[in-house]
Amino acid sequence: MPVPHSRGLVSRPLLRESAYRAIRDAIVDGTLVPGERLNDGDLVAWLGISRTPVREALTRLEQTGLVQTKPGRYTIVSPLDVRAVRAAQSVTSAMHELAVREAVPHLDAAEFDAMREANARFADALRRNDADMALEADDDFHHVAVAACANEAVRTVLDQFTPVLRRLERLRFSSLSGRGSVAQHERIIALCAAGDVEGAVAATRANWQTLLPLLDTWPASGEEPGDATAGGRAPGGNGTDNPAPDHASPGHAPGDEAPLGHAPGR
Repeated sequence: MPVPHSRGLVSRPLLRESAYRAIRDAIVDGTLVPGERLNDGDLVAWLGISRTPVREALTRLEQTGLVQTKPGRYTIVSPLDVRAVRAAQSVTSAMHELAVREAVPHLDAAEFDAMREANARFADALRRNDADMALEADDDFHHVAVAACANEAVRTVLDQFTPVLRRLERLRFSSLSGRGSVAQHERIIALCAAGDVEGAVAATRANWQTLLPLLDTWPASGEEPGDATAGGRAPGGNGTDNPAPDHASPGHAPGDEAPLGHAPGR
């Protein structure tokens, strides 16, 4: 066939970002469970892209703490480590406080409407016990101040640490413990609209601190209840001493590794 003159319509950075977001979301929403072995071949088949952007995405996910790799042996979804989540909570809370502090003087009527609309969707999702939609609406609510503050450093830090925190928040929004956030959001809106910077910052801090009780009840070891990596078992939960090669090991066939156990996807 004739080769088209235009090539590379989908750039490599775009593929890498798409792979990163897809795998990240599957980890956050629980499709890929803690301790689950990640296999290049399965991920490539699921995403429909080459191995290179998948490997690059996994490297980035390891840097954010969502993936763990032992070279030559395995790549798994990280257990939910309470210490890592505490650190992420502290940093994330501070960034959202800073975003509100810098955004309040610049918020306009359209942005307040966006916050109210997101909080209404958030309340509706909680009523329907839809944790995924609750997380999306909560993200939209807090994103208004993050966007309005126009501070790229805030956005960069949040992009790195929020996914670690969202794994825990999903559990909170799946239970009654997240219901108080609706009223807290309303208070943040009211204080922002009144131009009360310090009050809005304090309300934002209180909102993000509602995760702390969940952390206080998490196992001190940092392992999730029922985590497959507990009790000395090999990562991936297969109970063997021969874990499969990791995603970066050259020369192994896709079938060399244990399957994911279920197809990724939301």
